[in-house]
Amino acid sequence: MRLPVTGPFDGTALLAALAAHAVPGLEEVDTFAGTCTRLFDSPAGPLAGSVRIEPDGVQLDLDTGDASAISTITTAVRRWLDLDLEPYRVVTALGADPLVGPLVAARPGLRIPGYLDGFEGAVCTVLGQQVSLPAARTFAGRLVAAFGTGHPSGLRSFPAPERLAAAGPDAIQAAVGLTGARARTVQALAEACADGLAISPDADHALIRRQLLRLPGIGPWTADYLAMRALHDRNAFPEGDLVLRRALGASSLKEVRAHGSSWTPLRAYAVFHLWTDHAYIP
Repeated sequence: MRLPVTGPFDGTALLAALAAHAVPGLEEVDTFAGTCTRLFDSPAGPLAGSVRIEPDGVQLDLDTGDASAISTITTAVRRWLDLDLEPYRVVTALGADPLVGPLVAARPGLRIPGYLDGFEGAVCTVLGQQVSLPAARTFAGRLVAAFGTGHPSGLRSFPAPERLAAAGPDAIQAAVGLTGARARTVQALAEACADGLAISPDADHALIRRQLLRLPGIGPWTADYLAMRALHDRNAFPEGDLVLRRALGASSLKEVRAHGSSWTPLRAYAVFHLWTDHAYIP
């Protein structure tokens, strides 16, 4: 199925971002073929499928004829890959900015990839705190291998909150190679989500933030990052991000905030343009 988008569409940057965060065992990103293959949740259970990122759009391949499953997955993929963006809004809001404007002009079709599941995104974000992207992917791959559910496709589903909550921090630490503190954060997050914390764009964003910040090991950067990628808040602004500070050449948080104030209400796109330029695209 071809998924329509409003152009322009920057498939190259989107694929690079997916590849940078791909979790071994959970998803397979082939940068040469332009595909990301993984399991998708549906009313019929997990289904294997792939998205092909092309220069001007996305093709979704699913091995099913179930109309309900196709509808559910199509909606999820559109949100995941930010396919409903109207790029002219970003160009209008940020195009005149002296720092971000040239980046917007070079990539007017840039999208912000989200997460297919908020809990998956939250755990992967915690695993990536204060480590490199390759290290974060390694940790997440170990977690999926130890606690995820296998599938005939050879891929695995991300562990459910109940599974990690029941495992306990010691088992998580041993399987993944985390510090004790980080393992306790993962387990506390799993307990909170098993008890009803829904990290979803459709839920109360302010409430989600408050609940996340109550958990040990989760601070403002993690909450802001998840607002941007898991909650699809397009004004989210992870002001404490080190890559962002370096990209801005800022010496203080005050300077970072000053830049951010001029990018409202689309601060997340300004941040992602800077991240793409400094981290995802060589």
